[in-house]
This record gives sequence, structure tokens and C-alpha cells, in this order.
Amino acid sequence: MADFSQQLASLREGIDELDTQLVELLAKRNEITTKVGQIKAQAGMPVYVPEREKALIASRRQQAEEMGVSADLTEDLLRRVMRESYHTQNNEYRCVKPDIDNVVVIGGGGALGRVFVSLFQRSKYNVSVVEKDDWENGNAQALLSNASLVIVAVPINLTEAVIKRLTMLPDNCILADITSIKAMPLNAMLGVHKGPVVGLHPMFGPDAPGMIKQVVVVCNGRQSGKYEWLIEQMRIWGATVHNSSAKEHDEAMAYIQVMRHFNTFVYGQHLKGENPNLDSLTMFSSPIYRLELAMVGRLFAQSPQLYADIIFNNPDNFALLRRFYERFGLALSLLESGDKKGFVEQFMKVGGWFGDYAKKCLVDSKQLLLKADDGQLLRDK
Repeated sequence: MADFSQQLASLREGIDELDTQLVELLAKRNEITTKVGQIKAQAGMPVYVPEREKALIASRRQQAEEMGVSADLTEDLLRRVMRESYHTQNNEYRCVKPDIDNVVVIGGGGALGRVFVSLFQRSKYNVSVVEKDDWENGNAQALLSNASLVIVAVPINLTEAVIKRLTMLPDNCILADITSIKAMPLNAMLGVHKGPVVGLHPMFGPDAPGMIKQVVVVCNGRQSGKYEWLIEQMRIWGATVHNSSAKEHDEAMAYIQVMRHFNTFVYGQHLKGENPNLDSLTMFSSPIYRLELAMVGRLFAQSPQLYADIIFNNPDNFALLRRFYERFGLALSLLESGDKKGFVEQFMKVGGWFGDYAKKCLVDSKQLLLKADDGQLLRDK
């Protein structure tokens, strides 16, 4: 037994030494990626280059297979390392439009507004923030009257009212909003401002460190050539830009946001009414169910006003929720009548509608669940 203990201790020392070398290699890699970031900033190159990342991953996977190492493990490790380097190597970005005198972010002190303020500042733009008090003391009037770009980053319920106050903007000023709905603010901006107008929807929350690998939806309003530099600036920040009409965007958001948030609200409300022990639920949950429960809990850790605004904003969406309610009732009737065959038939029809996307989800979710299980996600022990 003593001999086995000595062998084990020696092997553990070897592992510790290798782990130390791994950390040292990460530090050296970080030094190089920092220099890469500096060169990209000077040259105005995008932070994220999909083709480069894809080629690197493929090359390292092949190397791993040749050396008898798990290619999936290698890819997971590299993606985590690269994600960290994307966010640490870029303290500055190239300024696409140096002659822009003043960028004004209305609501720049808010969560998502601060992200935009930071990105513009890191690109060396002159950035000003307008908050509630600035309207009362006259600062807003002064800043907005000389603005080159104004971004409205206020809560949904305030967006239209704020936009209607922007009558003092110079004709050549670009007016944009970053609200998660687009038709209403875009129409309001077109109505109040004669100059360039664009609707933006950053498809990420304020907890994102920036725009790297994030999608920004662009809804063209007026004089798109005048704000093309802004779109290019977001690409340099790492964003993937998706052009859409406001109508198409809002119709999609009805399913992506309104229906999902309302469904989660009802699920949380039901849990509260049933009052199960949350510790027991998490203890007996596999990773997939812990993740699903986490998404419910996540909603209720945030602003109720935000989600109320999203859900209540467009009464046209209520009909969609009513149809969802009716289909829930039809599904429940299958259970109450004992119609297992009918349930299976409906299940197969839905699976057919999802098609190959369902299979892709199965594969991708397995990788996600392995990571969740490794970290004992949302378990106390």
C-alpha cells in the first residue's frame, strides 16, 4: 500500500507541474493576443474573424486526433481560451469616423447604455450621457443641439416619449435607438427628425462584456449612407449585423421574447402557488432541468417593469398568447381523455416541423449539458 501511495504522490506531482506549465502557457498566449489586439486596433481590423477561428479549431482538432487526445476536449478548451482573449486583448478599437464631434447616449447610465458608452469611448469618440436630470437643468438641450449621433437607450415605456422631445437635433445628426421592439420607435424617430434614422436591436443583455460574437439587428430608416460608418464600427467591435424590416423583427420578437417571457412568468407563478422546496428541485434535477429552472429564476431576478413593458407593449401579441393558451388546453385534454396515441401523433407532427433543426439541437445541447454538469451548475453541493 505504501508503494502505491508513493507512486500516486509522484504522479500527482507530475500533474501539478503540467498544470503549472499550462497556466504559464496561458499567460504567454495572453501576452501575444494583447499585441494582436493592439495591431487590430491600429489597422481597424475586426476583433472576431470567423474564418480564422474556424481554421484554427479544425487544425487543432486534427492535431489532437493524431496525438490520441480528445478532439472535443481540445476544441472546448480552445474556445474558452479564445473567448477570454477576445475580451481581454481589446481595450481600444479603431475609430471609423474621427470627424464625429459628439456622440450622445440618452440613458447612457443604464445597464445597456453603459455598454455602448464604453465601446464608443474605447474607440476614442467624444461621448456624452443624458439622464433625467439633464432635461430639467438644460444640459440635454445643449448637448443634443450639437450632437452628431444620438442613441436612445431608455426603457421601452419611455422610448416614444423621449424620442418626441428630440426636436432640437441638427438635420445631419444620426438618430438611433436600441430598443428590443422596432416599429414604434422607428416610426417615432422618422416623425420627429428629418435627418438620418436607424433602428438597432442589440441581441444581447447588459451582462455581455461587449459585441464580440453578438448579433445586432439593423432596421433601416432614412439616409442609410449617412450611418453606414456606425454599422461598420459595430462590426469592428465584433458584432454580426443582420438587416431586417421593423415588421419582420417585431413579428419574430413576439415568439422569441413575448411568448417565452409570458410562459416563464406563468411557470414561475405556478411554482409559487404550488410552493415546492427549491433546494429539493435542484437536488433532484439533471443538468437540463437545472438549466430550465435557472432560466425561470433568471427572469424573476430582473426588473419586473422591463418584462411588463415587453409583454404589454403590443396588444396585437395578446392574440398569439391566447392561441398558445388554447393549444395548452387541447394538449391537456389529450391527457385527461387518456389519448396517448393522439399525444404521440401530435409529438411526431411537431418533430417533423422542426426537422433537422431538432437533431442539431440534440447534439449541441449535449455539449452544453456536459459543461453544466462539470460545474455542478446551480447546486449547493
